[in-house]
Amino acid sequence: MADSKPIRLDKAISQVTDLSRAEVKRAAKQERITVNGVAVSDPSSKIYESDELCLDGELLGEAGPRYFMLNKPLGYVCATKDGEHPTVLDLLDEPNKHKLHIAGRLDIDTTGLVLVTDDGQWSHRITSPRHHCDKTYYAQLADPIDDSAIDKFEKGIWLNNEKTRTKPAKLEILYRNEVRVTISEGRYHQVKRMFAALGNRVLELHRERIGQIDLDEDLAEGDYRPLTEDEIISVGNEST
Repeated sequence: MADSKPIRLDKAISQVTDLSRAEVKRAAKQERITVNGVAVSDPSSKIYESDELCLDGELLGEAGPRYFMLNKPLGYVCATKDGEHPTVLDLLDEPNKHKLHIAGRLDIDTTGLVLVTDDGQWSHRITSPRHHCDKTYYAQLADPIDDSAIDKFEKGIWLNNEKTRTKPAKLEILYRNEVRVTISEGRYHQVKRMFAALGNRVLELHRERIGQIDLDEDLAEGDYRPLTEDEIISVGNEST
């Protein structure tokens, strides 16, 4: 596979260590950084993902954007910082966590798939309304729901204080009060408000899928893993 675009040495090292760019510059001048076994003193030098990057003789992880999936537990907020609650970034054991952001947030009382990255263009394709990235949720409702709701979701639902209907959504009734719903928007509390508009209430909400990326069944709550190459590429191929 061909290399991706080159990246500056100082940026690459700051992504995979806790060093600032100024500290990387000093390390380069001290010849503590090698690329493919050769000392590099210019922090603006360009490197590729396939290059072997070492600091003080220790092999560093691949340079370039980072992509993770995380199984969000209850009680965590999708924010970089919060004064009252733990954030999903607290669950990550990664350098420079402050450079990561959440692509598609969940409420504090919603569990399931969260994508975390430092690739702004990639996350924009998930969150931008223009790209219509589907998101699928499992929901447990307070009251039973009948088949007539399927057609209402398909036509779009008027939400309180909204000027337009929701875009067509797919509703699958799994049991009397258990459903799976797929939406292509990200309005505020959208799934909860859609059922509220039908006189029902969501008791539990769990995101199973974003675009073509399914939550890994082997991930326990609070665990995370890097995305596979196919999962990363699927976001660019998302057409719905």
